[in-house]
Amino acid sequence: MSEYQQEKSSGSLGVAVIKEYLKALPTCPGVYRMINHDHDVLYVGKAKNLKKRVSSYTNLQRQTIRIRRMVGQTQYMEFIATHTEGEALLLEANLIKKYSPRYNILLRDDKSFPYILITGDHDFPQILKYRGSQKRKGEFYGPFASVNSVNQTLAILEHAFLLRSCKDSVFSSRTRPCLLYQIKRCSAPCVGLISKKSYANLVAQARVFLSGQSQKIQKQMAEEMQELSNKLQFERASVLRDRIRALTKIQSRHDINAPGIEEADIVAVHQTAGRACVQVFILRSGTNYGNRAYFPSHTNGASYEQIINAFLGQFYTNKVPPCLILLSHNATELKAMEGALSGRAGKKVRLQVPIRGSKYNLVKLARENAKLAIRRRLSESSSQRELLEKLSECLALDQVPERIEVFDNSHISGTNAVGAMIVCGPDGFLKKAYRKFNIRSVGKEADNSPGDDYAM
Repeated sequence: MSEYQQEKSSGSLGVAVIKEYLKALPTCPGVYRMINHDHDVLYVGKAKNLKKRVSSYTNLQRQTIRIRRMVGQTQYMEFIATHTEGEALLLEANLIKKYSPRYNILLRDDKSFPYILITGDHDFPQILKYRGSQKRKGEFYGPFASVNSVNQTLAILEHAFLLRSCKDSVFSSRTRPCLLYQIKRCSAPCVGLISKKSYANLVAQARVFLSGQSQKIQKQMAEEMQELSNKLQFERASVLRDRIRALTKIQSRHDINAPGIEEADIVAVHQTAGRACVQVFILRSGTNYGNRAYFPSHTNGASYEQIINAFLGQFYTNKVPPCLILLSHNATELKAMEGALSGRAGKKVRLQVPIRGSKYNLVKLARENAKLAIRRRLSESSSQRELLEKLSECLALDQVPERIEVFDNSHISGTNAVGAMIVCGPDGFLKKAYRKFNIRSVGKEADNSPGDDYAM
């Protein structure tokens, strides 16, 4: 039997399975799961009308090769009815994240974004990087697109406003200024080198700056610097000069032409060579908090609209969406997605696909960045594959390795042994597969040869 005949035969069996479920399926919104004989979830889908959506899989001639294969592997299905289409969208995203189905478009990196926090539970507030639920008392600014971006911003803010970054326990135990004071990145409130009132003024300036009013703060500093110069207090004036330079540096990095847009995410997609890149720009308080590229898997054959829809559902499962999200392409269910995100955010969220003006220019910029990112990714992937091919030649392997695991271990004079594993493949290093092992015992040899790495 040919491969085509086998696929057709298995597809017919899958259709028969689906038709059995159709007899009792309701016409309400909901989520369905297609599962194979090993009980692995192949696909998670949502529907405005469960019966109508599931019945579409019975007409194989109108489906892509990928969907026909999925139907052929389906042994049984599971269903969850919901009250609204919006609920179905949110549930679908959560189930995709939980099961990582083979036939769904998957967002690989869905970590929450970092924020800058100015604490509100201390007489001398601390400025720090913060990730997680915003339960701590204080003001949060962000989100920032990457840890590197927030670290660079924090370093410059320390230069500009001289706020402490140390923990409260360190603050209370200091008896003399630390190195940050010596390099002019802290005002040393821990040892009383600045009054509570003066420090509060610095905190207020930082809050105004992070709220998007950078020009106002720079103008105030410039006027104060000129006043000190007129009084021949040049050393104090030079400190203000350095602070102004730091603010100018951070402003130039975050500057983006977005008139009239205070809060928005810009989401743009580009596809090439069967791969897709989603570029996200983050605007808050009229300030650009950076951009980040995502490379969803299982996108070969998917439309731009399907990729956008899958990305939005998964991306905002652990993030608060802004009031406005600008898109390069329509989502497959734009209104339903708006309703779902609005419910999650507790406020009205609008999805727009601009066709002209400043908003369109922002989306165009994001899409250009997506093109550049996917070119870099394909180039890196090509180089990685060449390295793996050369490795297989050197080691006389029958085929190019798809996964390489590297192990190492360490110990302290034969005690406290730990091991580590890193993993790489055709797309580079797979950080999610990294593991650390606590080595408790390696048998009788452990007593006779402590520190024997090979025995470990």
